Parts: sequence; structure tokens; C-alpha cells
Amino acid sequence: MNIEDLRDYCLSIGPVTEETPFGPDTLVFKVGGKIFLLVGLDQVDMLRFNVKCDPEKAVELRERYDQTVFPGYHMNKKHWNTVVANRELNDRALEELVLHSYSLIFESLPTKVKQEIQAG
Repeated sequence: MNIEDLRDYCLSIGPVTEETPFGPDTLVFKVGGKIFLLVGLDQVDMLRFNVKCDPEKAVELRERYDQTVFPGYHMNKKHWNTVVANRELNDRALEELVLHSYSLIFESLPTKVKQEIQAG
């Protein structure tokens, strides 16, 4: 997976916005105004991105994929992971981590916001 694939996938999930609120080097994807993925645009080696994760699942992933999944860089390490697209996880598995993050954020939104998103 490369950054273009990641961007395309994020935008395909649903009504997602992309922004650069932290400056031109960090692309942020949001649902309902809340962040579910951050990725640096200045990466030259391997793709790395931050996604939200259920705390228990986060620990499990970090233990199982210790070369790929790390506590979230510059994030709340209990709830966020930094994921390295180093081929230890295939693209489908990476997409599942992104979708998990999106789903956690979507489910945390107020009912009214969720209804507006679902209504399109």
C-alpha cells in the first residue's frame, strides 16, 4: 500500500473529509469532524499512518505485529496505533485497521451527527 492507495481507501469508506489542520505535511481524514487517520505527506521510505484502535485490540496487535504496529506517535498511546506498511500485514489487513478506526469514531459521534451522515 502506498499513500495514494491509503487516501483512495479512506475516501471510499463513506462521507469522509481530508484536511491539513496541522500544517502542509500531515494529511488528516475525518468523519463527522473527528479524526480517524493521520498520515505524514513528507515520508520518503515506508508509509506510516496513525489510526484509532480499541485499547485491548491495540495491545494485541502490537504484540502480534511488533515490527508493524506501535503505540501512536504523538497520540494517546492507549487509543492510537502507528502502523507501518512494511508488508507484514497485507493491504486488506491495513484496510481493516483503517475501517476499525473509522467505525470507532463514527460510533462515538452524537446520534444526530450519525443520522446526518447516513442521510447523506
